[in-house]
Amino acid sequence: MSALNYTKFNSDVFLLTGIPGQEDVHLWISVPFCLMYVISIVGNSVILFIIKTDQNLHEPMYIFLSMLSVTDLGLSISTIPTTMGILLFNSREISIYVCFAQLFFIHSLSYTESSILMLMAFDRFVAISNPLRYASILTPPRIAKMGLFSVLRSVALIFPLPFLLKRFQYCRANVLSHSYCLHQDVMKLACSDITINIIYGLSIKLLTVGLDLFLIFLSYVMILKTVLSVASRAESLRALNTCVSHLCAILLFYTPHIGLSVTHRFGNSSSHFLQILLGYVYLLLPPLMNPIVYSVKSKHLRARIIRVFVK
Repeated sequence: MSALNYTKFNSDVFLLTGIPGQEDVHLWISVPFCLMYVISIVGNSVILFIIKTDQNLHEPMYIFLSMLSVTDLGLSISTIPTTMGILLFNSREISIYVCFAQLFFIHSLSYTESSILMLMAFDRFVAISNPLRYASILTPPRIAKMGLFSVLRSVALIFPLPFLLKRFQYCRANVLSHSYCLHQDVMKLACSDITINIIYGLSIKLLTVGLDLFLIFLSYVMILKTVLSVASRAESLRALNTCVSHLCAILLFYTPHIGLSVTHRFGNSSSHFLQILLGYVYLLLPPLMNPIVYSVKSKHLRARIIRVFVK
């Protein structure tokens, strides 16, 4: 039975999409996906364990890194059940309320990660421009308040989304573009006017990703201004080197995030595969690569990880 006929009488469920045209090899595709999820979860868990157990790593930069790892863990756990369910068991059905819950967690965690990346940019700015007051400016209580604000901002802005979607009737094919639920994907299946959802979705995107990117840009402008004022070339390079991991994390997160938003907003049927590909990159790559990037670039973290595994 076609998806259209099936969902015509089952408007309380959506059908998720794996990799179109590759259903026969979904089982084989599940192997690298499973490996990526395992590496993401183990990598971020190791980062958290190392930072928690090593007193020398209880510094602002590593506390922010632990926040990033918690967020990445949440993103991985939010998508594992549906993505692996499709690839391993061809389990495409998801109830409408489970879908709303999943998109709430995915969007909340995603915007929280954006906020944490902005806080990490501020951390680098303070460390480079005012190193003598670094520890006194970014105290643990102040960092905790900044982290709490990031979470509350994301949750407060995303909280209305499930209720805005719940008011719709879904009478179309009910086939989603990804192996998980996103607001911009679900709202397109509604039979009624979605103008309010479009305006609200764009507004929270500007208030979170747009504002965070602007503040990150501003932080790095100030960092460059500080670095260029330093007479020693070696000191300038050393200061900039501390930002490499963070810049990689920014590229890993914002590039697919913005790309996915653009394809959902302006894409056509020919860009459907690109949309699916960006969807996987958006939620799989940052949790996978962030622990690797920071472990490679941070000498103290790398040495501590090696000590743990050598034992």
